[in-house]
Amino acid sequence: MEIWGGIECTINRVGDRYFDQLTYNGQYDKLEQLKQICDLGISKLRFPVLWEKQQPELHQPFCWAVENHLEYLRTRDVDVIAGLVHHGSGPIGANVLDADFAEKLAVYAGEVAKKFPWINYYTPVNEPLTTARFCGLYGIWHPHGNNDECFLKILVNECKASVLAMLEIRKHNPEAKFVFTEDLAHIHSTPALQYQADFENYRRWLSIDLVCGLVNKAHPLWDYLLENGVDSHTLTFFIENPMPPDVLGFNYYITSERFLDEDTASYPAHTHGGNGRQLYADVEAVRTNKAGLKGLRYLLQLAWERYHLPLAVTEAHLHCGREDQLRWLHQCWLVTNALKASGVAMVSITFWSLLGAHGWNKLLTEPGGSYEPGAFDLNDGIIRKTAVAKLIKGLANSGTYTHPLLTSPGWWERAIRLHYPKLDTEARERTKAVPILIIGAKGSLGKAFVASCAHRGIAYRSLGRKELNLSDLNQINAAVSKYRPWAIINAAGFSKVDDAEHNFDDCCLSNTAGPSLLAWACQKNGIKLLSFSSDLVFDGLKGECYMENDLINPINNYGRSQARAESLILAQCPQSLVIRSSNFFGQDHGFDPFQQMLDALRSGKSFRVANDVHISPTYLLDFVNISIDLLIDDECGLLHLTNDTAMSCYELAREVADRNRLDVRKLQAVSQHELGLRAKRPTYSALKTQRGISFPSLKTALDDCYLRKVSA
Repeated sequence: MEIWGGIECTINRVGDRYFDQLTYNGQYDKLEQLKQICDLGISKLRFPVLWEKQQPELHQPFCWAVENHLEYLRTRDVDVIAGLVHHGSGPIGANVLDADFAEKLAVYAGEVAKKFPWINYYTPVNEPLTTARFCGLYGIWHPHGNNDECFLKILVNECKASVLAMLEIRKHNPEAKFVFTEDLAHIHSTPALQYQADFENYRRWLSIDLVCGLVNKAHPLWDYLLENGVDSHTLTFFIENPMPPDVLGFNYYITSERFLDEDTASYPAHTHGGNGRQLYADVEAVRTNKAGLKGLRYLLQLAWERYHLPLAVTEAHLHCGREDQLRWLHQCWLVTNALKASGVAMVSITFWSLLGAHGWNKLLTEPGGSYEPGAFDLNDGIIRKTAVAKLIKGLANSGTYTHPLLTSPGWWERAIRLHYPKLDTEARERTKAVPILIIGAKGSLGKAFVASCAHRGIAYRSLGRKELNLSDLNQINAAVSKYRPWAIINAAGFSKVDDAEHNFDDCCLSNTAGPSLLAWACQKNGIKLLSFSSDLVFDGLKGECYMENDLINPINNYGRSQARAESLILAQCPQSLVIRSSNFFGQDHGFDPFQQMLDALRSGKSFRVANDVHISPTYLLDFVNISIDLLIDDECGLLHLTNDTAMSCYELAREVADRNRLDVRKLQAVSQHELGLRAKRPTYSALKTQRGISFPSLKTALDDCYLRKVSA
């Protein structure tokens, strides 16, 4: 089974604005990213040679913005699968509704084939049916149509363009291969909507049927096409010019299977729609217990029986926690190999979105949006391998990949998947999977890790102070022997900064000696260790954000205990990951550092907060989830992980009070000296990372934490 890769490369148009995935991280200007991709061991790469980018206006000369990238791939012996239109509608001067759109794209395809005669694989139009739905049926992308006539006109133009493009390409390169990609969909429904599901399940094959020349008078959608503006002469073109793909590529996502239900009251308003005859909700089938997923294997088998053409999975990707990314991709790998073993002509699996993707949470309809890492994380322009890269490399080199997380089910296989009806809780599933051992499970940080692991389906065991004394090496060894974890998260420690000034021995015992012994045990047993430190290892004299390589100089006992712990942990166990953070918010009620302030303001009392101490506020929920991702990614060494804003404690208190709809005028800005704190704090201890780690904005975090609680 070949291993292919793919780069999310959509250029789509909304109104008069173009959204180009490859511009977000400067990918047109960098070859280092391609070097890292080639080092994975893939044989082919779906790579954009997109019409809109190479020729922004129809009558302009070609700029060949990716020429250096293509030549580099050639030197690395990685075959290029050139994508010419990816969810796009053509450059200025061309339009997907134009009667001659297909001829215009064919001209461009011929120019590409002449410029790069060594490219042997082409996808002229990616997912024609999906693009036609978004552009012509749902009105989301240009030209914003919302009816069957517009949808079918776009679909026919794109399919005809695919055929003509391949004919033109083969004039210059007779050996060129046609890789046709489409979403592998399936529609489920209630009995009352079975007619609609049947229609859509016929329609899902329509683009493939067209290019294969299978749409004739016997086709179940022949009358539908004629009734909605597609003339028989146009359909005759496909019958007379069949272009069966050399590889039929399918992109399968969890959301590729849908469920239709006329009981709209059971679903939120944004899911409601209809067909002009009946109103119904259209939801992801995985989110309801009324439908059972067909799954990738069944749908690929169905496609094989229908077309008997060589098949490939041309996009395998899931936006989720790292553990589920690994589980999903590994399952896709196993399915494709099983199908090949059963006699299906499976050519390859394509690990998609290698460099991540931007803005799909907003369907690429406005700037920004969330970034989803893939095999690599490109935050801040730094390319960082994730665990997905290790999976791909393992499969490419040896056909195998193992990880303790793979033995547990993904979220799509657990009760947490259900939203209709929504389950408030999910029973902890007992599993024989190798666990993570969470130490300090009774504290705020430990509780958050326990909750996150339970939510993410990560096997864990948790121990509090009563179950494990970190200063006792025998107890540590006994716990390691009993639970045999693949990783340990040390969330224990002495956390009262002011108390450390008069109780330094206990502070060092918990924060320094215990973690050092734990690191020794992890190194001895080959266990990954995740431990934590603080911004208080710095003196604050820098006056700007501290990076990982800045010199430490703690000015209180708590900071001294953490500084010594960092050194001992990394000396004892160099593969440990030690994360420095700043002041957390978002803890449970009993641990919330703002609870005293909130109680005072709700009672109409004033409250004093330091305005001369600047920090990097850190949302605990995001911190914990990202820390787990980094643990799975095998990150090691020192790392700073906080939200993206430096601010004073007073400024942060105002933000929290405002989101709780309390009177911020009751907050009094004072110096830390006026507060009478026993331990001196650095006046500026904000943190920033050099390692390209993704973290949501502080505004997003504060809104999620406090506005959600207030509205609830």
